[in-house]
Amino acid sequence: MPVEVIVTQLPIEQWQRLRDLRLRSLKENPEAFGGVFEIEEVKTETEWRSKFEKLVYLAASIDGNDVGLMSIEVLHGDHGATCWVGGCWTDSRFRSQGVLRALFGFVDLHANDKGWQRQGLGVWADNFTAIAAYEALGFAATGEQKASDRQPGRFYIHMVRDATAQINR
Repeated sequence: MPVEVIVTQLPIEQWQRLRDLRLRSLKENPEAFGGVFEIEEVKTETEWRSKFEKLVYLAASIDGNDVGLMSIEVLHGDHGATCWVGGCWTDSRFRSQGVLRALFGFVDLHANDKGWQRQGLGVWADNFTAIAAYEALGFAATGEQKASDRQPGRFYIHMVRDATAQINR
C-alpha cells in the first residue's frame, strides 16, 4: 500500500526541526555529506536560524514523522543551474517509499515561482545508490569529477535536471 508523503517548506520558526533532521542525517549517513555531526551539533540557535537567510529547507513526513530533508539555494550555478539542491536525505527506514520523489515533486511544483527551473546538485562519485536515485528522477551527470575541498581524497560529480521537463512528463 502506497504511503502519503507530505512535503513542507520549513519557516525559520521551525529551526529546531531543521536541526533535528540535519543532525539525524549526519549521524545516520555521515559518508553522504560534506558536513560533520560534531561540528553542527554545537551550533547555536542563532547559527541555525541564519541558515534560512540563503537557503530554503524542505521536510518530508509520513504519518507525522519527519523522514526526509532537502535544502535549496537560488543561484546562477554551474551547468546553467538556477538553483542548487543540497543535503538530500531520506531516513533509511523509509527509502524506496517515494520520499525523494515527493521532495522533488514539491520543487517542480514551485519551480517557476521560486526560480528552481534548472536544478543542480553535487553527489559523491562513489555514492552509486544516490546517483541511481537522481537519474531515476531525470538528473544527468555533467562535467568531470571534482576533488572535494572538505574531504580530501573524495570526488563528487554535478548532476542537473530541468523542472519543466519533469512537470510535462
